Amino acid sequence: MNKRVLIIPCFIFLFHQFTFAQKYSNEFLAIGVGARAHGMSSAVVATSNDVFSSYWNPAGLNAIESPFQIGAMHAEWFGGVAKYDYLGVVKPLNSAKKRVIGVSIIRMGIDQIPYTLNLVGADGSINYNNITEFSAADYAIQGSYAQAWKNVTIGGNLKVIRRIIGSFAGAWGVGADIGVQYHKDKWRFGAVGRDITTTYNAWTANLTEKEKQVFTSTGNAIPKSSVEITKPTLVLAAAYVTPLSKKIDLTVETDAGFTTDGQRNVLVSGKVFNLDPRLGFELDYQNMLWLRGGIGNFQRLKNEDDPTKKDLNFQPNIGVGLKLGRLTVDYALTNIGNVSQVLYSNIFSLKLDLKSKVK
Repeated sequence: MNKRVLIIPCFIFLFHQFTFAQKYSNEFLAIGVGARAHGMSSAVVATSNDVFSSYWNPAGLNAIESPFQIGAMHAEWFGGVAKYDYLGVVKPLNSAKKRVIGVSIIRMGIDQIPYTLNLVGADGSINYNNITEFSAADYAIQGSYAQAWKNVTIGGNLKVIRRIIGSFAGAWGVGADIGVQYHKDKWRFGAVGRDITTTYNAWTANLTEKEKQVFTSTGNAIPKSSVEITKPTLVLAAAYVTPLSKKIDLTVETDAGFTTDGQRNVLVSGKVFNLDPRLGFELDYQNMLWLRGGIGNFQRLKNEDDPTKKDLNFQPNIGVGLKLGRLTVDYALTNIGNVSQVLYSNIFSLKLDLKSKVK
């Protein structure tokens, strides 16, 4: 058995991600947090109003009324191989001045990846005890702030990015987001700019001499320290909230996401700008029970019968929410994979409002 072949599947592919793929830099931050948002196909920038706003639109944090709010989410994709987690805490500073601060962390990782370089000894013998494991994980730690002026709220994030591929490579990055929300009667408007300063991830490779030999002998370039750039994105949103009866309210929102990192397969694709729209709705029963749905991820895929033609595809999502006292449980059934395949994922999130101690 050739040990050079054994190590290639383990981490050469992972190195390729930061060495060459800058169009989708920090793409783990494009997935989103909170089952409410996923159930509405991410169309929540204008109406996001809880701890998960730290991701979607930090201006929405200002709507939190409890002394503390905690949010958490866990999701697994590709048969549990990739795990995605979120934890956030928000605290209003002064209810009269409408100022809010928060901190949150996002992690997406693949753990227990076999490291097989030492599987085969110098004499050709195989020792499975020499197999170790490593993780490839992406982290984002965010500090958030929001403040209100009459019907307008403004918020921002300062985020630190940490990406690691075992002991082989790592990167640090710093970025900033800014968001705004405006309420007028039944209308809600929102906008958020992500990575407005452009986020730079500085990668450092730390291969041993033995690992470098494997790259060289298999015809792969030895990864070097490099800089990965995440260009700004902009989301514009509008929503309409109206009562359907004394107990049921309806929210309909549409968001338009603009990316600037090169041509993508979205509804409106261009070399400079890309437009990715999504539409979501939410039925609210007395602020206790919610039913949600949405469509997004519009793509043009080749027609299987006629390769010269392309069909317009989109991804439908659904979700529900239930409030149990100060605890809110949300669930979404969503498709994170290729829209031409049925790769649905179950996403759960929790939100807890805490009260201050009575003096």
